[in-house]
Amino acid sequence: MSIKTPMNRVLGLGSAKSGTEHWWAQRISSVALVPLTILFLFPFLSALGGGYEAVRAAYASPFNALVAILFIAVNFLHLQQGLQVVIEDYVHEKRSRTVMMFCNTLLCGLLGAAGVFAIAKLSFGA
Repeated sequence: MSIKTPMNRVLGLGSAKSGTEHWWAQRISSVALVPLTILFLFPFLSALGGGYEAVRAAYASPFNALVAILFIAVNFLHLQQGLQVVIEDYVHEKRSRTVMMFCNTLLCGLLGAAGVFAIAKLSFGA
């Protein structure tokens, strides 16, 4: 038995079938951020206030650099997912929503790439 009206069946209106996937992706990224944040904080706090050479020495370790890169990448992915939900919920005009979704994806991608590039440059040297 279907609860759709005949007009909705003709137009194909109904569930977009992507809400659950997005919800799970947000939960997985948030759970991944817990250990990544803890592992990221140890070298970061040890190098804090020590100047450029201390930071460079902290991220010269491949493990610390990899954790920092994963932390930044997952963090900006999680930010993009969260902002997408806010935009979908509160921006009602289709054109504005499309532009804001594009800007959200572009900005989070660029900032994440800049962070990954900075850590890679620190770890591989100037």
